[in-house]
Amino acid sequence: PDARGRSTLRRMLFAKALWPGLADGSVRLAFRRWTRPTVREGGTLRSPVGVLAIDEVQAIGPGDITDAHAVLAGHADRQAALDALRPGEDRTLYRIAFHLVGDDPRVALRERADLDDAGAADLAAALDRLDAASRDGAWTRDVLHQIRRRPGVRAPDLAAEAGQETPRFKRRVRRLKELALTESLRIGYRLSPRGAALMSRLGGGGDPA
Repeated sequence: PDARGRSTLRRMLFAKALWPGLADGSVRLAFRRWTRPTVREGGTLRSPVGVLAIDEVQAIGPGDITDAHAVLAGHADRQAALDALRPGEDRTLYRIAFHLVGDDPRVALRERADLDDAGAADLAAALDRLDAASRDGAWTRDVLHQIRRRPGVRAPDLAAEAGQETPRFKRRVRRLKELALTESLRIGYRLSPRGAALMSRLGGGGDPA
């Protein structure tokens, strides 16, 4: 990622029960129904356990899913894999093969609290862009202040305090996480060292000092 925390890595969601298998390599396939693939062969993908390299993205039919493939995708058998698919006969079924190649680069970036003036200004500008894209006004600094005040608090409680629906609040926190400013806890969130360093410069919500 660059100074603004942007990355070319793509995303695909995995159920929490699959995370240990992603980490130890026993889960190395996934099945998805998409109108078009969200990952590409030869690309990379962020996961909760690190960066995955995409080895293959192949369009298949339901009959191509075997029990052995289902187990490699973390399911008990073929039928369990089919049952877990997103409904939608208008979408194409894909088999994605991957392997773990390293840590999520955001993890190391979160620990970097040595922000200089240029780095802080870049992050403030990134927050400004997120605010400018919002239909209901600036929100980034408010959410950062809220997480700083209430680390480890459930997302629904934070969302209610902010007067927002929980899914929308979570999406906003994920955008801050993309900038390596927040971290997810078992319950709730906290500022990363990088986020705390930025907040010490933002003061009342203005530009870095």
